[in-house]
Amino acid sequence: MTRLSVLDTSPIVQGSTAREALRHTLDLALLAEELGFHRYWVPEHHGMRGVASSAPAVVVGRIAAATERIRVGAGGVLLPNHAPIVVAEQFGTLEAFHPGRIDLGLGRAPGGPQPAVDAVRSERERTAKSFEDQVRELLGYFRPGDDRVRAVPAVGNKPSVWLLGSSGHSAELAGSLGLGYAFAHHLRPDNAASALGRCRGAQTLVSVSVIVADTDAEAEYLAGSTRLKVLSRVRGRRIQLPSAADAAAYPYRDEDRQEIAVRSGGALVGSPDTVRPLLQAVVDETGTTELMLTTPVHDHAARRRSYELVSKIRP
Repeated sequence: MTRLSVLDTSPIVQGSTAREALRHTLDLALLAEELGFHRYWVPEHHGMRGVASSAPAVVVGRIAAATERIRVGAGGVLLPNHAPIVVAEQFGTLEAFHPGRIDLGLGRAPGGPQPAVDAVRSERERTAKSFEDQVRELLGYFRPGDDRVRAVPAVGNKPSVWLLGSSGHSAELAGSLGLGYAFAHHLRPDNAASALGRCRGAQTLVSVSVIVADTDAEAEYLAGSTRLKVLSRVRGRRIQLPSAADAAAYPYRDEDRQEIAVRSGGALVGSPDTVRPLLQAVVDETGTTELMLTTPVHDHAARRRSYELVSKIRP
């Protein structure tokens, strides 16, 4: 049976605050453990008023302390923003506190608008070595040796390390380094089979955008929020996730609907009976044994309900 996991951006939806978003993240993590989900990841984003997850190591520590069994991790730390030794120290510490439960996903994206990224990165990070060299440096800090610099407590406390990506290059790198590979199907559904075919035996998971409700009509209504947000981004305006009611009242033009259809084609939306074969199709296409679900829904109760329903229809 396919494992199910959660990718939670801690969305600051329209009308809410960062504090509420983080509280909802903790609540959802507790539910995910109760429902038997395998792992729970949070990302790194900066300068985005619709996302509260900017410090994944801190959020991972809080979730891991509040749960008992579920794996918890960063999905992911954006390595070009950090000195590799600091990341090794942070996640070595987390692994020491919660042995066998911590994941460290690594990405290379900037993680926000350029002014925010410039504020996050020091001059060293702005002129840093390649992503592959940074990953190799990071992995070295978890190994014992006679290196001039030792990352304590990283040595002897290595989390499970994954590369995040949506391309064949990142998949090949994961395979060559013996790391897990997390493919962003919710960003590049068209490239899934091609990229995953280049992993060379790496453990894989596939992240998918999923919105499940008791009926198809309700799920489509809830999905209106993320579709309007996607359209606004395409039109050059970044907004917080709007309510489903506001999205339903928006005066869409024909070209808007066409744009949404193109940009949201990878999302799986519907009742359990509708979504079950769609999940199975992703598994069949990619060959993965794990799906990581992200659910961009404005109402927290509806978001919880989506995970409750999908937990019963795993492929």
